[in-house]
Amino acid sequence: MGAKNQTWGREFILLGLSSDWGTQVSLFVLFLVMYLVTVLGNVLIVLLIRLDSRLHTPMYFFLTNLSIVDVSYATSIVPQLLVHLLSEHKVIPYLSCAAQLLFSLGLGGIEFLLLAVMAYDRYVAVCDPLRYSAIMHGGLCTRLAVSSWIGGSSNSLVQTAITFQLPMCANKLIDHISCELLAVVRLACVDTSSNEIAIMVSSIVLLMTPFCLVLLSYIRIISTILKIQSSQGRRKAFNTCASHLTVVALCYGMAIFTYIQPHSNPSVLQEKLISLFYAILTPMLNPMIYSLRNKEVKGTWQKLLGQFSGFASKLAA
Repeated sequence: MGAKNQTWGREFILLGLSSDWGTQVSLFVLFLVMYLVTVLGNVLIVLLIRLDSRLHTPMYFFLTNLSIVDVSYATSIVPQLLVHLLSEHKVIPYLSCAAQLLFSLGLGGIEFLLLAVMAYDRYVAVCDPLRYSAIMHGGLCTRLAVSSWIGGSSNSLVQTAITFQLPMCANKLIDHISCELLAVVRLACVDTSSNEIAIMVSSIVLLMTPFCLVLLSYIRIISTILKIQSSQGRRKAFNTCASHLTVVALCYGMAIFTYIQPHSNPSVLQEKLISLFYAILTPMLNPMIYSLRNKEVKGTWQKLLGQFSGFASKLAA
């Protein structure tokens, strides 16, 4: 290996999705629109929750955290992707690559942990409604949210540190849309089995463990709902969980379908599509799901629009 450069260069080249100019321009327009919708939707969700005191509950506290994570995750990847779609040389500096990996990996882990926390919140709300306020008090909610942020961030810090300590070959081409963990590890000149073990362990801790907790919570929730005699009561109980359950299916479903398979690891194309799914589609859909399927959020939104219309009418008069 003496002939090969085993140090990190000053920059990397991201191969992206396509080398065809027409395709890149079309993708730029599509991704830009989706990113703007993502930012607008998540910011509106946070503002609605802040403005309406009726939404100052544990569920919406966690939803605020989720919206912040979603817009931050999208911002860690999409702006750089948009720039590269219109650039001839798709270069990313060394420090920018490390920072992108650190933030995207951390925010992804935080989201999985937050979804598990939100499942516990829904479990208490449905299965023990009389003690809900006593159990899900402000102190516990804060600790659960902070633990999610610390857990995801700590894992990301460790993974990024051990990845960028690997000796790298002269090849600086990353066959991905961003500095994704597996794509960067592939540049190493040495055996990466220890890194792969660390990635597997973190996947179990941050993916499968929260998923199992979500699964157990919803088994208990469904069991409780089925015991409710009135159909109206069952419908009301289910509606309190419907939005969260939809988001869980989107986030965990894609990850488990891709990574927890009996055959080999996902292909490079699959990894690119997964990154796009989590960076653009999921953050864009989450506020829509919580808005369309939640009467309280819709009510707050309609009230805010009514106040804005009244204010605009006064100005016009």
